[in-house]
Amino acid sequence: MRHGKAGLKLGRTSSHRKAMFRNMVTSLFKYDRICTTDVKAKELKRWADDLITLAKRGDLHAKRQVLSVVTEKEVAYKLFAEASDRYGNISGGYTRVAKKGNRPGDAAPISIVELVAREKGKALQPRSRKLPLKENASAAVSSESTPVPATSNAAE
Repeated sequence: MRHGKAGLKLGRTSSHRKAMFRNMVTSLFKYDRICTTDVKAKELKRWADDLITLAKRGDLHAKRQVLSVVTEKEVAYKLFAEASDRYGNISGGYTRVAKKGNRPGDAAPISIVELVAREKGKALQPRSRKLPLKENASAAVSSESTPVPATSNAAE
């Protein structure tokens, strides 16, 4: 039985898995958003939420625990500086996983992992799948919808 065995194996050794998630969580805190496979994204969410909870606590022991996971000191210091401001009133669910689609090479399902409470200056811009109409194209569409009178040049 597999009772009490939290975490996913992902077909990797424990050292490889630990190194991979340490790098991924560092990149997530550095760039606020990363793309990865669905299964890795769900596990990364667990890692990131635990580290943000430690950063909100802010004591020396929490700093040492975060620095043992995050691979870049600057990223860890940034996390501690912003944690109480960005996540002070939130009691969990600091990350969001959104499905993106399938990867072209092997059709693996891809997701975007992003931090929920973003900085005020870095608001997300909604992306539209439809291409916006250009001014010339919209003028052409409106001119095509009006009936054009027949001319006598057809006899020539």
